[in-house]
Amino acid sequence: MVVGLERRWVAHPESVRVVSSPRQSLQVVQEAVTARKRLTVRGGGHCYEDFVFNPDVDIVLDQSEMTSVYYDAEHNAFAVEAGATLLDVYELLYKTWGVTIPAGQCYSVGVGGHVAGGGWGLLCRKEGLVVDHLHAVEVVVVDAAGEARLVVATRNPDDPNRDLWWAHTGGGGGTFGVVTRYLFRSPSARTTNPADILPKPPGEVLLSAIAWSWDGLTEQAFATLVRNFADWHAANAAPGGPYAGLCSFLNLNHRATGEISLFTHMDGSDPDGERLLARFVADVTRGVDLPHGAVNRPSGEHGPLPQFVEPKRWSWLTATRYLGTIHPRLVDPTLRGDHKSAYHRKGFTDAQISVLYRHLSGGDGFSNPFAQAVLSSYGGQVNAVGRTDTALVHRDSAFKVLYQSGWTEPADDEPNVAWLRRFYEEVYAGTGKVPVSNEQTSGCFVNYCDADLNEPAHNGSGVPWHTLYWGENYPRLQRVKARYDPSDFFRHRQSVRLP
Repeated sequence: MVVGLERRWVAHPESVRVVSSPRQSLQVVQEAVTARKRLTVRGGGHCYEDFVFNPDVDIVLDQSEMTSVYYDAEHNAFAVEAGATLLDVYELLYKTWGVTIPAGQCYSVGVGGHVAGGGWGLLCRKEGLVVDHLHAVEVVVVDAAGEARLVVATRNPDDPNRDLWWAHTGGGGGTFGVVTRYLFRSPSARTTNPADILPKPPGEVLLSAIAWSWDGLTEQAFATLVRNFADWHAANAAPGGPYAGLCSFLNLNHRATGEISLFTHMDGSDPDGERLLARFVADVTRGVDLPHGAVNRPSGEHGPLPQFVEPKRWSWLTATRYLGTIHPRLVDPTLRGDHKSAYHRKGFTDAQISVLYRHLSGGDGFSNPFAQAVLSSYGGQVNAVGRTDTALVHRDSAFKVLYQSGWTEPADDEPNVAWLRRFYEEVYAGTGKVPVSNEQTSGCFVNYCDADLNEPAHNGSGVPWHTLYWGENYPRLQRVKARYDPSDFFRHRQSVRLP
């Protein structure tokens, strides 16, 4: 209870307060404010940095018992408490009402931080981000007099608290208050029938997983694969089109893994789905002078997937359960890791691809089977929303990249962190070691938080960390911060600063 999924970060608080209701959350916050105690909030425990668990924390407010999911007739929306985890939300929404939210794939991610950071998942190209369906948020905030209060902020244009709702559509967690529940209803919903107010997932999905062995994988073949994947996504980044129901991951695993892989999830309800999937795989593999085979090793967030070397149809819920739980690292109680991110509007340069190949092929002397760069689909309906309509500003990208390394022994912290820094900073060496907003890249994902972005030694771009996350939306986030947390009670290394 004093450590999350990421075992590098440990707290030694005076107390851990497990709450089961918004009122209890309010009480704990008020007690902490009155006693001048430093408080952080644990939802699912998936924070990549020390924002929740660190030596300065006095009280951890634990929301693991706040897991209810239900239809709220007053708001005509689905209420999801902040401690609920994604797979439980999917199961209940789908089994009871046949609907879903387009959120992430890891089963144990908590809703609280996931939604606040913008959310993202396998259905995003068709349905947009999870925050595009956020109708309201209930938050414990603290005013200038030190009084905690519970506020419900909606997206309704006449809501005086609308800016607080907006701040939770990508402004990140741990900044404005304690989220107690989210209320979801699609903006297009014009009914009070719960079964029609959120997206319906496809009844079936098509799953494909193929791999290339590192034995015989030349730099030319590697480069062709990376270019093809990136170019396809740049050409298909706009909303609509026949490929809205497709989401794919190019898992550029370290040579120590044995293979790199391409996983694709396609809407199986599309009558043209099988042909479209085959054409996508053909487009990505065109010109790669190495045959592909089954995925026999863990790859990205997935375990081995040999059964999908030829596409298979699975029910959406079965696939969601399976894909969210299959990687052994997701249930490893000794997991340690480091993570970095980039949004791309266009693909990598030849020089960047050479950097990718050198670091992943072992040419730099480093070896770890859990080191990788994962390129994942973006765009589609995500890009139908304006850059300032939500706090999440990244609305014109084609794909997203997660750079990461995982390990279990504390003694391996330094070599893994150092390797990932070298890798990432060399890829973006031409723009000050980070993916600044330009014709090619568009910043970083706040839910893949990376405190190195604060440091001039690792960010030489002259572009502040908050601009990489939020671009032109940051001043508005600061104004929301000043209104709802004027004393900066809720803070961490990358929380929104007071203006």
